[in-house]
Amino acid sequence: MFGTWLLAIALLSLLVASPARAIATTAAAAGAPLQNDDSAQLDAQAVRREIDSFRAAQISLRQAVAIAEAQHAGATAADISFDGGADPAVYRVKTVQRDRVWQHAINAATGEVTGGEAASPLAMLDDEDRSNLVVLRGLRHRLSDAVRVAEHATSGRAISGGLTRERGRLNFVIVVVSGADLKEVILEPPGAARKR
Repeated sequence: MFGTWLLAIALLSLLVASPARAIATTAAAAGAPLQNDDSAQLDAQAVRREIDSFRAAQISLRQAVAIAEAQHAGATAADISFDGGADPAVYRVKTVQRDRVWQHAINAATGEVTGGEAASPLAMLDDEDRSNLVVLRGLRHRLSDAVRVAEHATSGRAISGGLTRERGRLNFVIVVVSGADLKEVILEPPGAARKR
């Protein structure tokens, strides 16, 4: 974990020539459940199915981000997750453009936008979410930058990514499939601590 932490810091620093902080944690996704009850076994099976579906995806998470951001000039991705339970499997992407939050479903096999799109005004969000998006728009770095760093640091493929606040600071949180594990990487973009 310490090596991953150092590598993530070094990679983000190379990308932006500014210091960054990263924390990686690992959870066994395909291993035996920690509990012996039926619900834990069902949960482990569901996670394995989701990871198997994700591994079959032809489109990467970074490609899905780029596709969603291209739908509206100046849009920035704020959240993305893989949904292997949908038919077909899709990436669910939220982008922000001016005063709107757009929701897209990107087909994980073809990269096509499916099911239309939905838009909500920023005013409909709670104060914390709205504040996070304001900070995100003011940053030089994007979710796709954090995904690239997390994938390189963990030698895996990102399955989801988004924003979180930790001790008053905005961070990118990326979940990566690496071997049989899910690894969570938290990256603080340079400048995020100064912008509130």
